[in-house]
Amino acid sequence: MKEIKWGFIGCGNMAKAMIRGMVEHHAVEAAQIMASDALESATQPMKALGVQTAVDNKEVAKKSHYLVLAVKPMFYPSVIEEIAPVVTEDTVVVTIAAGQEIAAMEQQFGKPVKLIRTMPNTPAMVGEGMTAICPNENVSAEELEEMKQAFSAFCMVEQVPERLMDAVTAVSGSSPAYVFLFVEAMADAAVQLGMPRAQAYRFAAQAVLGSAKMVLETGKHPGELKDMVCSPAGTTIAAVKVLEEKGFRGAVMDAMEACADVSKGMK
Repeated sequence: MKEIKWGFIGCGNMAKAMIRGMVEHHAVEAAQIMASDALESATQPMKALGVQTAVDNKEVAKKSHYLVLAVKPMFYPSVIEEIAPVVTEDTVVVTIAAGQEIAAMEQQFGKPVKLIRTMPNTPAMVGEGMTAICPNENVSAEELEEMKQAFSAFCMVEQVPERLMDAVTAVSGSSPAYVFLFVEAMADAAVQLGMPRAQAYRFAAQAVLGSAKMVLETGKHPGELKDMVCSPAGTTIAAVKVLEEKGFRGAVMDAMEACADVSKGMK
């Protein structure tokens, strides 16, 4: 039996969002979480939540049942090499980095290990994240369900085959940046039309939030919801016409394809 339920190696924005979500939504007790980071200052916000902290990655890896590797993809090989000797057959390693395939990580550990590959996104910071998960065959159904319950504190969770993980990176992992660009562009236009900037951001952001909620809660096709707003000879269809002329859809699809290509190249 491990001393700690959840361990985090790396304490950047994503790890902090995940930990905060678990604690504040009572999915995991703070005392059952330990986090490490090369910079001790990065762990300070977690101490305020009651989470145990460390500067030694191996200490976290040795004590934790679920071990989240919350570091950048470039650091995975060195971190895995460091912790592999203390990762046991009872440890469930959870990865959150793009392009890190299960088979490659299994090879890096050099022994049978339980692995769950995931791709969360930054809206986890406000409890509205989306995470795709893909376990290897060593993870039990009970462990996978417990992991889903913990992640559900800060995001929606869906299991996907590993072949879709690059698509997930494009449509979910990286897409908040596209949305922020869209919100910023709409706000800039509103400012040009005379609206104060802070107010413009609120209007644009709420429009995106509400529209996304309509897709999720009505179950209607996005095209049908678009048509509901587009009155004949009205203001909305005029704007949609310009977006189509400027290649809006094609630009989004090309951007996502580029994102997925980079993800594939990280293997």
